[in-house]
Amino acid sequence: MFDIGVNLSSKRFENDRGEVVMRAREAGVRGMLLTGTSIDESKQVLSLARRYPDCWSTAGVHPHDAENWTAGCVEQLALLAAEPEVVAIGECGLDFNRNFSSPQAQERAFSAQLALAAELSLPVFLHCRDAHERFIALLDPWLDKLPGAVLHCFTGKKVEATACLERGLYLGITGWICDERRGQQLSALLPEIPRQRLMLETDAPWLIPRDLRPQPAEKRNEPAFLAHILEQAALRRGETRDALEQATDENVRRLFSIEF
Repeated sequence: MFDIGVNLSSKRFENDRGEVVMRAREAGVRGMLLTGTSIDESKQVLSLARRYPDCWSTAGVHPHDAENWTAGCVEQLALLAAEPEVVAIGECGLDFNRNFSSPQAQERAFSAQLALAAELSLPVFLHCRDAHERFIALLDPWLDKLPGAVLHCFTGKKVEATACLERGLYLGITGWICDERRGQQLSALLPEIPRQRLMLETDAPWLIPRDLRPQPAEKRNEPAFLAHILEQAALRRGETRDALEQATDENVRRLFSIEF
């Protein structure tokens, strides 16, 4: 198994990162992609990817942090992206749900990171929340210049999934499918996502699967729980765990050009 979305730099892992990585390996997780969401955090996850085996990282500026975007960010991200552990630009995209940064700042940072990824021939690790139409409009001009893209933590509607799949994007699926309150729509949609376009992630420490038993007392998600997400995804798709694991692992190798 490969977890494409781990926020290992989170303060919630501050006291036991090594143990978290060890538990993940014991659960069958053979690789992890550590998410960079700002310049500083991209540096942190690069350092963590160097510390722990079979870990890689992204370098990018999340839409929440887009107000801090400057022209100098491009140079800093390019320097980070030159390191062998960095395999994608992002997390980047649009988030019009919370608007922690203005839509204008988000669009400026997103477009600049798409341009950088195209220049460096790196895939992009994408974020989109309540911004589908504008997200697609900004992404479309770059798709033929990028080696690939994954829309991380996809929770959208069928029409949004279709638009992304038609453009060749991968969709990252989390424990959201295990949420009986909010995840029913995505759970029903899951069998329609082609196996060759599916990736799995925990988004740890967030989005702990609600049907996980027992629930950790601190409600903290961990990459070790990817095994549960894989099992539930296979169940909903009507296929074996082994077949889905093999397919999603191969998708990771194809998009990020890594071996694990």
